[in-house]
Amino acid sequence: MKTAPSPLLAAAYKRPQKLYRYSQRSLLERSLQFGEFQLRPPLAEEKVLPATDQILPFGPRASAEASSTFLTLSLANAWDEKLFDAFAGADCCLVIHDAEEFGERIHRAAQRLLPSWAGIDAAISYGMPSPLGAAFSKARQYASEKEWLFAWRPTQRMLSCNPVTIRIGNIEGIAELRDRDAGAG
Repeated sequence: MKTAPSPLLAAAYKRPQKLYRYSQRSLLERSLQFGEFQLRPPLAEEKVLPATDQILPFGPRASAEASSTFLTLSLANAWDEKLFDAFAGADCCLVIHDAEEFGERIHRAAQRLLPSWAGIDAAISYGMPSPLGAAFSKARQYASEKEWLFAWRPTQRMLSCNPVTIRIGNIEGIAELRDRDAGAG
């Protein structure tokens, strides 16, 4: 018999109502107009926690391998002016008002471009390993980032991943650009 996930675990997989991407206005304008987003391997300095008891397809892998075989798209699940300072050069925020629609479009576009890859999105677990594995686990000191992560991995073993750009089409109907001083609104 299958048991229901704990409320804490279920909350980690339920998309928030809104998502936020802090970056340079020129990049975010392309995201808004064309739905252009880059999927990239995690940066080397992004310290992930070792993962245990992971849910497949992001299941057991060594941390070094995990960071080199995933493609990710990171957003925040809350408005926070401090995040403008956390991301180098950020002068604007893409506010996505319909995270569910956005998430479905992101996964469809990634599936078209990366047909033999598995993808999932969830909140990052800070200070403790995520059941989804190393890609979704970070040290407690990064908790202020309030990260919601979209991640993909190949279903077949490969040596490395290169960044790719996906396009989901114009998202002006579900998103807007907001300057730092505009507030959460």
